[in-house]
Amino acid sequence: MLGLKLPTDPRWVNIVEKNIEEILTDHAFCEQKATSTAISLIVSFPEYTDLVQEMTALVKEEISHFKMVHDKILERGWTLGRDRKDDYVIQLLKFFPKGGSRTDQLVHRLLYAALIEARSCERFRLLSEELQDKELAEFYRKLMVSEANHYTMFLGFARQYGNREEVDKKWQQLLDYEAEIMKNLGTKETVHG
Repeated sequence: MLGLKLPTDPRWVNIVEKNIEEILTDHAFCEQKATSTAISLIVSFPEYTDLVQEMTALVKEEISHFKMVHDKILERGWTLGRDRKDDYVIQLLKFFPKGGSRTDQLVHRLLYAALIEARSCERFRLLSEELQDKELAEFYRKLMVSEANHYTMFLGFARQYGNREEVDKKWQQLLDYEAEIMKNLGTKETVHG
């Protein structure tokens, strides 16, 4: 369903289980960045009314996810750690050239967002199936559904605003590129790393 070309090695969950505090902190900041992405799309492309409407709803949902993750951190007696760079996203954002038409810029941002949500969904599925902590596994199962919906929404908007054939070609190329990135990741207790 997600179209990812390289699935995450299930042993990644073993790395995560050794430092739940770290994955929760990283996850909280992923939700904050997803909120910021939705706001940025509103600010950058206000003329796309249906996009603005969906991004407004997404801001509310993503910030509520941030609160849910933050609450999990507090329940465990921890505090939110500092944000750190996301090597996955840094590498991913190198794929499309900078510039181009406004439509190209919008489509590229939507495709990046779709792929980040798809990978998050895939990682949350693994956590929901493999974590020994059943309460946390259930937490990730519920979030997995949201991430899948976000992935399809972003991809749908890219196809709506861009040339469908071109968008689908770019999507496949981006998936291939992402698979190459993933070959060197999966060794850290982060959502994408």
